[in-house]
Amino acid sequence: MIKPIHIVGGGMAGSEAAWQIVSAGIPVIIHEMRPSVETFAHQTHDLAELVCSNSFRSDDDESNAVGLLHWEMRSANSIIMEMGDKHALPAGSALAVDREAFSASVTKKITNHPLVTIDRSEIHNLPPENWGHTIIATGPLTSKSLANDILENTDQKSLAFFDAIAPIVFADSIDMSKAWMQSRYDKGETDEERTAYLNCPMDKETYDNFIDALLDSEKTEFKDWEKDTPYFDGCLPIEVMAERGKETLRWGPMKPVGLTNPHQPTIKAHAVVQLRRDNALGTLFNIVGFQTKMKYSEQTRVLSMIPGLENAKFARLGGIHRNTFINSPLLLDDQMRLKTRPNIRFAGQITGVEGYVESAAMGLLAGRLAVAESTGKNIKSPPNTTAMGALISHITGGADAKTFQPMNVNFGLFPPVENVKGGRRNRKDRYKAYTDRAKNDWTSWLNNT
Repeated sequence: MIKPIHIVGGGMAGSEAAWQIVSAGIPVIIHEMRPSVETFAHQTHDLAELVCSNSFRSDDDESNAVGLLHWEMRSANSIIMEMGDKHALPAGSALAVDREAFSASVTKKITNHPLVTIDRSEIHNLPPENWGHTIIATGPLTSKSLANDILENTDQKSLAFFDAIAPIVFADSIDMSKAWMQSRYDKGETDEERTAYLNCPMDKETYDNFIDALLDSEKTEFKDWEKDTPYFDGCLPIEVMAERGKETLRWGPMKPVGLTNPHQPTIKAHAVVQLRRDNALGTLFNIVGFQTKMKYSEQTRVLSMIPGLENAKFARLGGIHRNTFINSPLLLDDQMRLKTRPNIRFAGQITGVEGYVESAAMGLLAGRLAVAESTGKNIKSPPNTTAMGALISHITGGADAKTFQPMNVNFGLFPPVENVKGGRRNRKDRYKAYTDRAKNDWTSWLNNT
C-alpha cells in the first residue's frame, strides 16, 4: 500500500498540493484545523477560502506574469484554476471569482475524492519523522503553537507582516444615480467585461475631506509585539497609503484615469473609487484596494463619504491580521524542503510568496515534487525562465535572506530575454518574449515529469 502524503493546511496551497498528489494516484491526509480551531479572518470551514479579495488578478498570459502563472497552472491540471474559471465573474482583463461558490466547489471535489482523508484537528508541532513526506501549507494564519515550534526548530528570527481585508458592500445599497459601471479604458471582450467595475467619483473637495477623515479616524491598536511588523507594499491599508502623502491614493486605487462618468460626461473626476463584483449574483461588491485597519464604527462613517456609498450597507467590514512567513532563502532547499528536516516541504504564503495564485502555484509544485520523490523519481524544479520556476528560485535562494520580504510573481524575477525586437524600450514585445519562452520551457518541464 502506498503511504499517504500529509498536508498541514487546507487553504489555496494545501488544496492544490492535495489535488496534484491524488491525481497521481497517491493518497493524502489533509490536516485542517477549522472548525475545531477558528481564525479571526475565515468566515467558513471550506477549503481554499478566499479571505482578502476575490481577484486572481490579470488573466493576460502574453504580457503579464500573473496571467502567465494562470496559464502554467491550467496546463498542469490545477484545481484552483479549474474552479476559478468555472466560477469566474466579469472583471475586464482580470480573473475574479464568486468566492463562496469557488471555495465550496474546491471543497466538494477534494473531499469526494476516494484518496483524500481530512483530519479536522490542530497540528501543534512539526510532524514526526514517521509521517514521511509532509507539506506544511498553513499560510499566513499559521497557528501560534505550530509557528513557535517552526521557529524553535529552525532557530530563525520571526518574519511577519500585516495584511488587510477590504470591505464588501451590498449592491442594492449603492446609489447608482452617482455611480456607474465601467472597466478602466473599457477593457474586455464583452459588454459584461467592459462594465465589470462600479465607479464612484470624487471632486477635489470631497477627496481632500475624505483623506482628512482617513487620517483622523480611529485605527486598530496593535499589541507591543506587533508594532514593528512591516506591511507588504502590495496590500497596504488605505490609511497607511494616505499617510505617505495626500496624492498617494489618487494615483493608487483611486486613480481617475480611463473612465468617463455618464452622469457628468464633461467633468473629469478628481479621484474614483472602484468596486468589483464579489459574487455571481452581483449582490455583493468589494471596494478595490480599500484594505483598512480602521475600527468598524469609523469605517461606516468614513466610507459613507464616498459619493454613491452614503447609505451603503456592508456585508463585511475591513479588517487587519498578522501574516507569518519563514525565511525561505535560509531554510529551504531548491525543492522547497526544510534543510534540517528534508521530509518536510513548505508551500504557499508561509514561504514568502504573496497572492492567491502564487500560493496555489507553490502548492502545485510542492505536490508534484513530493509525488516524484515518494515514487523514486529525481526531477528538478522548473527552470527560472517559467513563472513557477522564477518564484521558487526567488524564495529558495534568489532573494537576499537578510532583506527577504513577500513577493508577487513579476518579470523582474525572470532572467532577461536577449535580442528582443525593439530593444528594452519595447515593453510589449519584451513581455511577449518572456511568456513565449516560459510556455515553451514549462511545457518541456511538464512533459518530462
